[in-house]
Parts: sequence; C-alpha cells; structure tokens
Amino acid sequence: MVIKSLKLKNYRNYNLLDLNFDPNTNILYGDNAQGKTNILEALYLTGTTKSHRGTKDRDIIQFGYDESHIETIVEKRGICFQIDMHLKKNSPKGIAIDKVPIRKAGELFGIVHFVFFSPEDLNIIKEGPAGRRRFIDLELSQLDKIYLSNLSNYNRIINQRNSLLKDIYGQKNLLDTLDIWDMQLAAYGTKILERRREFIKQVNEIISDIHYKLTGKKEKISISYEASSGNVSLEEALKRYRDRDIRMKSTTVGPHRDDICFTTDSRLDVRKFGSQGQQRTAALSLKLSEIELVKKVIRDTPVLLLDDVLSELDKHRQNYLLDSIHDIQTIITCTGLDEFVNHRFSINKIFHIKNGHAVNAN
Repeated sequence: MVIKSLKLKNYRNYNLLDLNFDPNTNILYGDNAQGKTNILEALYLTGTTKSHRGTKDRDIIQFGYDESHIETIVEKRGICFQIDMHLKKNSPKGIAIDKVPIRKAGELFGIVHFVFFSPEDLNIIKEGPAGRRRFIDLELSQLDKIYLSNLSNYNRIINQRNSLLKDIYGQKNLLDTLDIWDMQLAAYGTKILERRREFIKQVNEIISDIHYKLTGKKEKISISYEASSGNVSLEEALKRYRDRDIRMKSTTVGPHRDDICFTTDSRLDVRKFGSQGQQRTAALSLKLSEIELVKKVIRDTPVLLLDDVLSELDKHRQNYLLDSIHDIQTIITCTGLDEFVNHRFSINKIFHIKNGHAVNAN
C-alpha cells in the first residue's frame, strides 16, 4: 500500500499543492510553522475522515474561503484509488471514491491505512487515560468498521444519557426513562469492551519482544485493559453506580472511562512509577507494535506518517525506529536533514517546505 500523490486546494496555509511521493522514504523538511504537519494531517484525513489534531473542518479551510479540497491517489495491491474530500464551513464534508460520492464515512475505511506518530505520542504513557483510549479508538476504527459503528452509537447514547442525568437532577419523574438508555449503553459498551480487549491481547503478543530489544534486553513489558466497570458486567455497573451518576450529572462508568496499564517484568506500573525514559520507551514500543499489528491484520503494509519524532529520540531509539520501517512507505517531517546524516537509512525523495510551498530538493 502506497500513497502516490496528494493535491491540496485552500487547505490551511496551502493555496495549491501537488506532491508525488516515492513508494519508500519521503522527507519533508523546513523550519517550524511552514506547513509540514499540514501535509501529514491532510493525508490522515483522507484515510480516516478526522484530523489527528482533533480540529474541526471549518478551522482547516484557508482563511477567506468556504471550502477546501484534498485529492489523494492510493495504490493498493496494484489497483489505484482516487479519494476526494471536500471540507465545507457550514455543512458536512463531502467524500468521493473514484469520483463516486459515498454516503457514509465508514465506506472509506479499509482503502488506506495510516499509522501516525507524533511527539505527543511519546507522552501517551505519562499523561491521562484519554490519550490511551484515543489511541485504541483511532486504530480500531481503521481496522474494524463494526467497531467504528458501535463507538459512534455509544458516544451518541452517552451524550443523551448525560443530558438526561442533568434533567433528572431537577425532575425526579424522569428517572424511569433512564432504563432504556442504560440498556442501549450496556449493549454497545459491551461490544466495545470485548473488541478493545481483543486488540490489547493482539498488541501484547508483539510489544514484549520489541520493548526487550529497545531496552538492550534489560526489560520486558506487558499491557492490560482496565475496565472502569471492574469485574462485573457493564449492565450491572450502570445499576450499581446510578445514584452516583445522578449526583455527578454524568456517566461515571463505561468504555469512555477505561484505561490501559503498562507493567514491566518487575511489576512496575510504568504510568505511575516509570521514569521519563521508561515511559517514552514504552510509548515507542506501543507505536512500533501498532505497525506490526496492522501488517498482520490487513496483510499489507500501512503508510507511516512520522511528524518530527526523530528529534525527540536519542540515537539508539532513532536507529531502532528507522531500522524497523525500512519495508513500508514512510513520510517524515523534520526541521533539517542532520538526523539522517551518516545513517544507512536511504532517503528516496526530499521536499523542502517553506511558507506553504513544496520544492523537490533531490
């Protein structure tokens, strides 16, 4: 699987952009705030319909315009696909595959698969559980259309239940209406829990060996899923904590409150007690495991988007990362080419990004 080209129109700081990528390694270099990450964001959008930054469509469109256009050509197993995406200020985005409009965003999933790796990902262990849940959701939404549908329904019901909880606080006669939402929440939430646990089990089979090599054979790591519902079913947990939910005016148990635990072979919880070095190594192990899992599940290679990550890693971890990605298309942003000097890592195409323009620098 490779990205052959990308065209942008009125996208952030790009009036017009037309890039043709090499199937191996592509470097986008330039000073900060020139638009390097915007290119990775646009690619990620056409594969997932979402910005990795969580930005709304209207904030991506270039100032002074009402619409932005992205065109990506993907080659997958010898077949080319054209993905067009129109971002609009005051209406939902329009998406077309080979110039045929699609009605549901889920129809896009499965055509191209991206693994996005940014400096923020290196903090996924030390920061709160929201980032770790987002990691699972972004990956599973690309791998599993059913999961995406269940998650969308679950989030909708959570919002409706939370709204009802606020109303119940002042209108006790609405209490009986909570049962119908709890039944739906438990149904979708249980499916999400089961799929997440399966995903964590798959990652666990990969991460230990990667982490062992990254630490110079000094440490192994395992991950486990921590459900906020504990050892009881989600349905039972919702009943058990109903009074608390009414008092808090919010749903306090469910997949939206769950977490992942990272434990070393010495039983150290890396989230709470690991050093910064241990936390960053665990995060790198997690992202490298994601790449290997995607290869295994889709029986193809994903496209790796590396957003200025190398500058955040020491030489040993830089080398391990670069050695791990030699067989997949990689698009890397950096402020300079120093990270690649004297490294056996081959660079196939270089673009200099400056003030919303890209110049082929090979």
